Amino acid sequence: MPASRHAPSTNHKATYPFWAPRFWHGMRLPNWLSLVARNRAKIHPLRWGLAATITGMTAFNSTLGALSRGLYGRRIEETQLAGPPVFIVGHWRSGTTYLHELMSCDQRFATPTTYQCFAATHFLLTEAWLPKLLWFMMPSKRPMDNVRTAWDSPQEDEFALCSLGALSPYLRMAFPNSGECYWKYLDLQSLSADELTEWKQTLHFFLQSMTYGQGKRLILKSPTHTARVGVLSELYPEAKFLHITRDPLTVFASTYNLWKVLDEAQGLQLPRHERLEEYVFTAFERMYAAFELQRCRLRSEQIYDVRYEDLVENPVETLRSAYETLQMGDFSAVEPALAEMTREKKKYQTNRYELPEEQRQQIRERWHDYATRYGYELS
Repeated sequence: MPASRHAPSTNHKATYPFWAPRFWHGMRLPNWLSLVARNRAKIHPLRWGLAATITGMTAFNSTLGALSRGLYGRRIEETQLAGPPVFIVGHWRSGTTYLHELMSCDQRFATPTTYQCFAATHFLLTEAWLPKLLWFMMPSKRPMDNVRTAWDSPQEDEFALCSLGALSPYLRMAFPNSGECYWKYLDLQSLSADELTEWKQTLHFFLQSMTYGQGKRLILKSPTHTARVGVLSELYPEAKFLHITRDPLTVFASTYNLWKVLDEAQGLQLPRHERLEEYVFTAFERMYAAFELQRCRLRSEQIYDVRYEDLVENPVETLRSAYETLQMGDFSAVEPALAEMTREKKKYQTNRYELPEEQRQQIRERWHDYATRYGYELS
């Protein structure tokens, strides 16, 4: 069935300036060329200019990355994390960004910024001066919603992994019409031993780099990590996990819009969105099959479930309970800053969507287990 018959309607129309950064700009040249070759360079003529700028930037990243490794490499490798990391997990559009921003109020922790994730190969060398030169590139809001963005905004570390050469489901966005979904890089379960080791080393190098630069315990957020909690707990046995859930009907509509907008903003092709609806369904199902299988490996004091609806209604008390359960320190130290941020966030207006009944029925059938487990009524 044509995608247009299933596309949720929204009250928000996204635009993304041609000069704005794509996360491909953060890659190194060999990884970029490998991605293009893997997709047989099927770049639309209207995106040749974008591809040319990415090629130039990735060459720039390779040079600065080599210089940064030479200057900081040994010290990064000798750096011990300041404490077990805290991972915010949950499906896309479940409220992970909001939770991440609230948690960033706690000055005892550090969160990766957009610049650090997009320039993961060399941010230790350049973050003091390069973002000031590139201020004009960053739009004031994200292309898929009304959330403020800036080079110093909290960002998800999956982009850093891509910058450092790790394969990721996000690579699908570069060539959205190719049909390749990079599924095995979502839950990591079918990777070879060598591939998994390389993935772990890449993540740990970024966390070491962050710790070397910030000297604080880390709070990280990536929806993709939802399918990796078992791997992450093996790598960091004392890690903590904040898992956020949301009404599946809203999640589906908002996620469909997310990938539609990002495919258009990030893609090197003009996306047709032919298989987008099925991609949203399948990604959710694969993610939560892996999550529910792996979360049983976690101790009760390692993971805490947060409902987005509760977080919006009463953010301070919801996070107080999370801090107590996960034993994350004195909550009173962060409460004033948290209360101030929540007052500011009250003005934020979320997108509204309308779903056809046929689509609602599919969500009821395919995501029934999630809805039941986390207390959402889909009738």
